[in-house]
Amino acid sequence: MLTFEYTARNAATGEKIKAEIQANSEQDAAKLIHEQGLAPLTVSLKDDGNTKGISRILNRVNAKDRVLFSRQLSTLINAGLPLVQSLRSVMSQTQNKTLKATISRIISDVEGGTSFSAALTKYPSIFNRVFISLVAAGEASGTLDAALERLANQQEKDAEILSKVRGAMIYPVIVLIVMGAVVGFMIVKVLPQVEILYKGIPGASLPLVTQILLAISHFATKFWWVVLVIFIIGGVFTTRWANTLGGKHVVDKAKMRLWPLGSLFMKLYMARFARTGQTLVASGVPLIQMLEITGDAVNNVHVEASITKAIDKVKAGKALSDSLMGDPNFLELVPNMLHIGEQSGAIEAMMGKVADYYEKEVDTEIKNISTLIEPLLMVILGVFAFIIVAAVLLPIYGLAGQTIIK
Repeated sequence: MLTFEYTARNAATGEKIKAEIQANSEQDAAKLIHEQGLAPLTVSLKDDGNTKGISRILNRVNAKDRVLFSRQLSTLINAGLPLVQSLRSVMSQTQNKTLKATISRIISDVEGGTSFSAALTKYPSIFNRVFISLVAAGEASGTLDAALERLANQQEKDAEILSKVRGAMIYPVIVLIVMGAVVGFMIVKVLPQVEILYKGIPGASLPLVTQILLAISHFATKFWWVVLVIFIIGGVFTTRWANTLGGKHVVDKAKMRLWPLGSLFMKLYMARFARTGQTLVASGVPLIQMLEITGDAVNNVHVEASITKAIDKVKAGKALSDSLMGDPNFLELVPNMLHIGEQSGAIEAMMGKVADYYEKEVDTEIKNISTLIEPLLMVILGVFAFIIVAAVLLPIYGLAGQTIIK
């Protein structure tokens, strides 16, 4: 049950009333208000704090929630239940409060005569363009259950790939954080002790590497707040810049070209293009619309620009495979496989094979990068360890040498 806030007018006295009521949807809430002899003026879901701050983060709708929603709804519709009844059943089983509230609003819209796909368009942060287009295609063809099943499968595969990529990045990030913490401790706590030791010896001079690290130590100790402010401002500026069109061009190009991640991201984009395209074609979405949606789903401005160029060529009568052939933002296998699919009339099957191939290639790339990163991190750790040890031990050896001479 959800809590709704409402304002209503008492028909007998004309008094305006503000109160709360519990119901499964806005439509049910309005009926209950009518049964109380009141005329509802406004009915809205109560904001209980779950859409703000930490609660909003904790209750955000992730890929797992969307997959479960799609699969449950597909099963119920396939069993012969009406859409609204299926949505109510799914809502009752949904644990995520944000998604639960969203389904309630969708039910109200559908009961009011809005199509399911049109109701979903009001929540772009939860249901992306691919989701909405597949639902619309399913509604138009009378195969909504099959469209939702394809959606669930496509989302599962996409989430699985992203999870593997993120998992491969966790290890080096943790190592770099620990390394930074150790180096910071040595610079701030250990090196100043060496400086104190040297100050008591007339004519003694610290090695250059020790002097450089001590200068960093003094600055970090005295002006730590400046360092903190620089990091915060730098982080905020970088994040905002990366979200601008210019920033996206630079970041997305770096993802595709920089070693060793360039090959991984290129194969990831090809897998995403093929898998999304296959799902849309299987649902009966027209080719041009499929390309427009897929370009948005790939999430790379350069690949999207190449798809946009291909759309113009396809509109002019050129085959899709020929439109993508030779494009630097597409690996050669993609247009070659599309060409075979166009000739055999099995473009959907060919896109599925391309997606399967590149999803396996992504797994291989992740393993290769993981194998490469370990020795690379060891070398970086060794260099930093050598610098720190040299900065600490060289002064000590210098003192020992002076003592022997005396």
